[in-house]
Amino acid sequence: MSRRCELTGKGPMTGNNVSHANNKTRRRFLPNLNDVTLQSETLGRGVKLRISAAALRSVDHRGGLDAFLAKAKDEELSDNALKVKKEIAKAQASA
Repeated sequence: MSRRCELTGKGPMTGNNVSHANNKTRRRFLPNLNDVTLQSETLGRGVKLRISAAALRSVDHRGGLDAFLAKAKDEELSDNALKVKKEIAKAQASA
């Protein structure tokens, strides 16, 4: 399982540990990923995703999963999230 947010595409970054003596060694900054189940109002069911804490706050700020996915760019979304986005769009078009 990759360390990448399924909604924002946020992944690991690299940098340096810097000691008091100013020695530098390489390190990785990992995103704060959480396994969550977000409720889709259009589909009427929950969707399990592995997203960052910042993405979870963004979903709440935009008004839920459906509103977030409607505005999200397709290249940032994972295959699973893109599939859910298309299901929501299809359900809204038929309703």
